[in-house]
Amino acid sequence: MMSTDILHRHLLKFLLLSAFSFFIGTVHGALQVMPPIRAWLDSIGSPYGGPGHMIDPLAHAHMNLVGGVVLLAMGVTFYLLPIFTGKKIYSIRLVDHTFWWVSMGVYSFYIIQMVFGIWEGLLMHSAPEQISAAHRFYGPVMAISGSTMLVGFCTYLANVLLTITASSKADISA
Repeated sequence: MMSTDILHRHLLKFLLLSAFSFFIGTVHGALQVMPPIRAWLDSIGSPYGGPGHMIDPLAHAHMNLVGGVVLLAMGVTFYLLPIFTGKKIYSIRLVDHTFWWVSMGVYSFYIIQMVFGIWEGLLMHSAPEQISAAHRFYGPVMAISGSTMLVGFCTYLANVLLTITASSKADISA
């Protein structure tokens, strides 16, 4: 039987990466309002479209919401579910898979948005005719990133549902 200490050790990474994601999102937000950066972002379409939209608001909001809030909510769910249901978490391996798939998806999404936003933004001012050539890579890499997150969200949902529907009771007195 899994002790709560083992589960807590597995959940600590959700809390730590959530805090780190909020830090990244906060630094990103502070940088994007600095006058020279804000002027450049506005010149490339932020927040209304164009390459600037990838940096502000997409990358910034994604890091705060999915990296910060969603990872925290997932960790809290795995912590509270045994308390509320009186059942042990169905699978620690699925908890770990959830963490790694969602984390890889969150950070790849953020990096892709930043790289393509900056790359296309620079092209917009220097060689606008090359934007479409650069943009053809965007869809496939975003699909991989989104699919990575989807695997994590599916493992999360499966583990929650399997925990709720499991018939065995956990010893939560420890």
